[in-house]
Amino acid sequence: MNKFFVFIILFLGVVVVAFSFSELETILVTLEKARFLFFILALSIQTLWFIVNGRMYQSIFHLLGVHEDVPTLSRIAAAATFINIVAPTAGAGGVALFAAEAKRRGHPAGKATVAGALFMLLDLSAFLAVLSLGLIVLVRRNDLDASEISASLLLFIIAAISAVGLYMGYRSAEKLGNVLAKIAHIINAMLRLVRRKDYLSEERAHEFAHEIAEGFSGLTEKNTSLIRPVMWGILNKSMLMLVLVCSFLAFEVPFSAGTIIAGFAIGYLFLIVSPTPSGIGIVEGILPVALTSLNVNWSQAVVITLFYRAITFWYPLGMGAWAFRTLHTHREQPA
Repeated sequence: MNKFFVFIILFLGVVVVAFSFSELETILVTLEKARFLFFILALSIQTLWFIVNGRMYQSIFHLLGVHEDVPTLSRIAAAATFINIVAPTAGAGGVALFAAEAKRRGHPAGKATVAGALFMLLDLSAFLAVLSLGLIVLVRRNDLDASEISASLLLFIIAAISAVGLYMGYRSAEKLGNVLAKIAHIINAMLRLVRRKDYLSEERAHEFAHEIAEGFSGLTEKNTSLIRPVMWGILNKSMLMLVLVCSFLAFEVPFSAGTIIAGFAIGYLFLIVSPTPSGIGIVEGILPVALTSLNVNWSQAVVITLFYRAITFWYPLGMGAWAFRTLHTHREQPA
């Protein structure tokens, strides 16, 4: 939690710098054009985004032979988002929450673990499709630089490693367990220089691999079985792009389809590869620069970024906190 406050301070620092070096008069003029209707529309789209997340999880759980309703999965997904932000563990906290809730509701925890891992992989796959379009726009506008190429390659490597890991767990729990145990051993050896105790458990690596293998036990063998969750993932990203469109419309800033696709792609790309949870402090600094390179006025780009992040980061953070609280106060009976 203390780290989260550090990230908030970083975010506020970026905001102060942005406003200090921008033309305050132009920013005020932009704010005066604000249209409240598009703020409500953006909030509505973001609210529907939670339901789409739940629907994507439901389609993945269905593949594994687990059946749960969309409202419940949407609430757990929102709570998992909150956990991943306030206690950043590369998504492991959210997966653990799904496993705990699945066990409490009478479902196999291993299947929930696999569902969480598959969700992250398929969500990355859906974004890679959007990112490809964004990179094409940047190439056509001769605006692709080394940082964007490096971040894209890093994202591709992360997706490839995740896919290989899940495939190994699907084929052989023993092989995956051995690989994870070796990785844990290497990390522990490196960290022994600064701490005496092991940071990762090699035994837990083998247990996790067996959970993955157990979770895959009900996966269908149809070639088209993963298309539906990927399509939900693409809809997920499309809704976030619609929020960005509302951000432009709210301040009467002209835009093109290429500006929306490329701007969203760069912003979301650095949200994923950022060392801070959900890119807090990083996206706020990079997205205005990206929009400016796409022929958006700097001061307008700053206001649009803050509006967009308020809807897509701070609003989900608040909803996630509420969802997490309700999960632990209203102890529902298993379905």
